[in-house]
Amino acid sequence: MLHLKQACVISIEGNSTVRVPLMECVTRTKEVQVAMDKRNFDEAVRLRGKSFQNNLNTYRLLSKLRPPSSHVTPASHDDKSVLKTTGTQRNLAVMNIGAPACGMNAAVRSFVRIGLTKGFRVVGIQDSFDGLLKNEVKSMAWSQVQGWAGVGGSYLGTKKQLAGDVGVAKIALKFSEFKIDGLMIVGGFEAFHSAHQLAEARESFPSLRIPIVVVPCTISNNVPGSDFSLGADTALNEITDICDRIKQSATGTKRRVFVAETMGGYCGYLATLAGLASGADAAYIFEEKFNVLDIKQDVEHLKDKITNAGVQRGLVLRNELANENYTTDFVSRLFAEEGFPVFTTRMNVLGHMQQGGYPSPFDRNYGTKMAAKGVEWLSETVEKYAAQSGPVRTGNADTVVLLGMLKRHLTFTPVEELAAETDFDKRLPKEQWWLKLRPLLRILAKHSVVSYEMEAELMNIDEDDDEEGEHIL
Repeated sequence: MLHLKQACVISIEGNSTVRVPLMECVTRTKEVQVAMDKRNFDEAVRLRGKSFQNNLNTYRLLSKLRPPSSHVTPASHDDKSVLKTTGTQRNLAVMNIGAPACGMNAAVRSFVRIGLTKGFRVVGIQDSFDGLLKNEVKSMAWSQVQGWAGVGGSYLGTKKQLAGDVGVAKIALKFSEFKIDGLMIVGGFEAFHSAHQLAEARESFPSLRIPIVVVPCTISNNVPGSDFSLGADTALNEITDICDRIKQSATGTKRRVFVAETMGGYCGYLATLAGLASGADAAYIFEEKFNVLDIKQDVEHLKDKITNAGVQRGLVLRNELANENYTTDFVSRLFAEEGFPVFTTRMNVLGHMQQGGYPSPFDRNYGTKMAAKGVEWLSETVEKYAAQSGPVRTGNADTVVLLGMLKRHLTFTPVEELAAETDFDKRLPKEQWWLKLRPLLRILAKHSVVSYEMEAELMNIDEDDDEEGEHIL
């Protein structure tokens, strides 16, 4: 426990804000410099922490033009043919499920290259389960994924579909046909839901009794078991940039309010965090119920700011499925009617621009690190449950997992446990950490009346402990 008068540094570990004693930080920094001056680079790397060591090792490995000679296997050649089922080499497969999101390609690149260095044959399943049923299963070579990290979308192809809708029996047959020993699914809520369906069907289909890991990748950030989904950071950057451009477009036009609609399904993560980043006056989401009186109160708030505070422009965000009746068009019309003649109103639906663009550095590194962690887990689990000369078979619940960032650590959580924490109808986790930021949104917008108490969690900063957290970048 830190003494209240002790100087400290506010730092970030994973998804947690922590206090670290200032003198401890100074000591660590000086130790690194001393090691560098002595040209003891191994010690300098060690002092930077395990996360830095892992990132450095991953970079050294993935940046090569070809696999290290000590790891060359038949799977390392540029074989683009359909996977053959002969041979004893273990097969790891990767596929994308759900809507495209930036970071998918970075994760696949990392999976392919690290899988090859571990001696596996790595195969890519194109176009989700549809591609699997059409035998679009290709061996992946080291050079095939060159340059993938910086490209958005999905080179493998992805579709919003569930294993149960396609047919679990058909999927099991293809898993057996292609002798898949381990699977990584990179995708959104459909990826998690499909993994859960495959896990439930294991008792009936032996070929589904393989290790499966899900890497959450969706701009909606609505996958349980992870505070952050791959792709959400890039989407937030895009939304914030678009909102800034929208507001800038009104330069010279006095007293205008913009109502913008964000994506995210029922999840209000994008609307809330984009609202904080872009300085929105309000953000309407499904998780926080609102009515016409609340909207009217926000209109009055904006009228007061424009009339008395000299503000010339306003911004209101609305999540696409925030309310069935209070649509973006309705909100815009209400602002236009009740705000006249103090201000004029314009509506913007941001659309699929939120999915596009180049992945942010955060998502590139996050995808690379998540996939690397997933391959390590698959490698260990396959080795643990592999028969002497037969297939990998395990029925344990902890062998179908989701890899997510939970506070300060990357954590593998069985999908069976996560199912109890999920609203499958609305495609939402039952608990969402970012909701505690909602009061801050209204405080920064200078609302004179805050109708609810600010949650104590908002002000909580964890104490640093001896256990080292994950650093994504």
